[in-house]
Amino acid sequence: MPVSQNSDKDMPPSRSNPPSTGGVPQAYTRVHSGFTWAVPEHFNIAQVCCARWAAMPGATESIAIQSYSTGAIATFYSYALLQERANRLSNVLTAQGVQRGDRVAIVMPQCFETAVAYMAVLQMGAVAMPLSLLFGPDALEYRLQDSETVLAIADLASLADLQLARKHCPQLGTVIGVGEPQAVLAQADCEFADALAQFSTQFTPVQTLANDPAILIYTSGTTGNPKGALLAHRALIGNLPGFVASQNWFGFDPAADPTMGSTTQAVFWSPADWAWTGGLMDALLPTLYFGRPIVAYSGRFSPQTALELMGACGVTHTFLFPTALKAMMKAFPGTPQRSVRQQFKLQLHGIMSAGEAVGDAVFAYCEQQMGVQPNEMFGQTEINYIVGNCNMAAAQGRPKQGPAPSGGSEVREATSVGAFTGWPSKPGSMGMAYPGHRVQVIDDAGNECPVGVPGDVALNRLDVHGQPDPIFFLGYWKNEAATKAKFTGENGEGEWCRTGDMAVRDADGYLWYQGRSDDVFKAAGYRIGPGEIENCLVKHPAVANAAVVPKPDPERGAVVKAYVVIAPDFVATYVDDSGARDQFHLKLIAELQAHVKGLLAPYEYPKEIEFVDALPMTTTGKVQRRVLRLQEEERAQDRATSSAAPASRPDAKTGLPAQT
Repeated sequence: MPVSQNSDKDMPPSRSNPPSTGGVPQAYTRVHSGFTWAVPEHFNIAQVCCARWAAMPGATESIAIQSYSTGAIATFYSYALLQERANRLSNVLTAQGVQRGDRVAIVMPQCFETAVAYMAVLQMGAVAMPLSLLFGPDALEYRLQDSETVLAIADLASLADLQLARKHCPQLGTVIGVGEPQAVLAQADCEFADALAQFSTQFTPVQTLANDPAILIYTSGTTGNPKGALLAHRALIGNLPGFVASQNWFGFDPAADPTMGSTTQAVFWSPADWAWTGGLMDALLPTLYFGRPIVAYSGRFSPQTALELMGACGVTHTFLFPTALKAMMKAFPGTPQRSVRQQFKLQLHGIMSAGEAVGDAVFAYCEQQMGVQPNEMFGQTEINYIVGNCNMAAAQGRPKQGPAPSGGSEVREATSVGAFTGWPSKPGSMGMAYPGHRVQVIDDAGNECPVGVPGDVALNRLDVHGQPDPIFFLGYWKNEAATKAKFTGENGEGEWCRTGDMAVRDADGYLWYQGRSDDVFKAAGYRIGPGEIENCLVKHPAVANAAVVPKPDPERGAVVKAYVVIAPDFVATYVDDSGARDQFHLKLIAELQAHVKGLLAPYEYPKEIEFVDALPMTTTGKVQRRVLRLQEEERAQDRATSSAAPASRPDAKTGLPAQT
């Protein structure tokens, strides 16, 4: 992917990029150089996430899933029950003709049945294909057709769209519906609970290789059709160092003897959909891998519900998108006298955030009001959880430790890093490569960029010891050309995998996100990364969210434009009064422009600001700047067309221009 290293004006240093703190932290160097992978020949996600825990004494009391509902009593599901239901479902799927390697669609919300579906599909050697409930019939149809899915397990809410898509998917032989039986049977071939009741609780799992395919996740498709990223069972192992580090060791004692084992009393929750990489690979599967409970909640996200849930369920670790944290910050800012942690009785020990840059405003809110410094993480479906932070030294006290049953060699390897206690975050930084991953910022030729020079964040196929990194995807489904294009070198045989995300490296080794390669733009010769400007805008109390894109300009190439969502409390001051609204908008535009000029640089302030009710977002909570950028390009074309139109002839009677 082309990366321009030079501008006709030198890029001034970012104000969010602080001076060197003395080089790479020694603790980081120690853990990164000392870490080695332990990837067995045979490995199965369902076996390590469920079967091994279900086989241990007390499995009927060991909680896997805690179902939360506002105003209702929580329901708890044990690892023993999870395995029993998974065995029944595997037998159902086998009876329906599902074989090893077949794709099985899972169109489900956060709930116990979703976890059952994943365990059942994976333990029989089939490939789980998660699909979002937000997908309409066209999105479902493309993915089902392209993947040649043979069976779908779907929530009642998705059955109508699934049936429309099914008309054009001849290989989709069976649809199993989850929900109220009578409503489900009107749109599906069988009902989930009824089907399970007819089959045995005994099932012999398939012995899969670590390199066998396990999960097929379609990327968001920002350019062209979505691409299916095929993940191997070993990908979960590749996730573990980043998960543990970003969750401040997930309650484990980093000083414990790894050969003796240690336990954690962690409780996890994230609003991230289990149909996406963030919810599946960063929340559900790693939590189950360590034998801990995860809270399932399928309702709509709101700051109040999220905070109440975390307090009521005793959540100790979470993954929250920056957009969610921004919403919490606006809705519950807290006070010096009573913090949000005190108000909602939070027990958080770790917060991971990803998807967009956190920024120092949100970082300060988490630290001061929620009692935890957030760990920013970076990754993508194809190579997940590769960069981030670990504020272990700044985390709240860990839950009480105790003896643990053997978790297998992978658990010991993932946590056997000595007395390491994390590396300090630089607010706004992506962090550094997690143990086991060799990450660099590279230029067009695949060479590492000097300090302060933007380039493409890339992951090497091998770790620092020359061993294969297990995090790598197997390739794009039926798209060899796209797979090769992901890597450097001729015919995609180079050692580096490009992410397409831009960053700069500082003198201490920390990476600073500059945006997607198609989000970074030039205005009057300056390279503009939207993240820093958006973070600055959100610091203003009247701004709930913001997105920055280039607006085409005939003289300067482009100017900086900001789309701004006004905070509800400020909207209430002028609701139903258009005159007051217009006056408020004019005043706020001037304030925001001065605000950015004062905190960043004169060339970075938005020359134009447009107020909107909401920003276009992906289902995973990322702002779709591309939608706004294309909108600006279309508007520019319309302006050019209008200005190029020939002048109309005056009316013969009045002498005025004719109406068009």
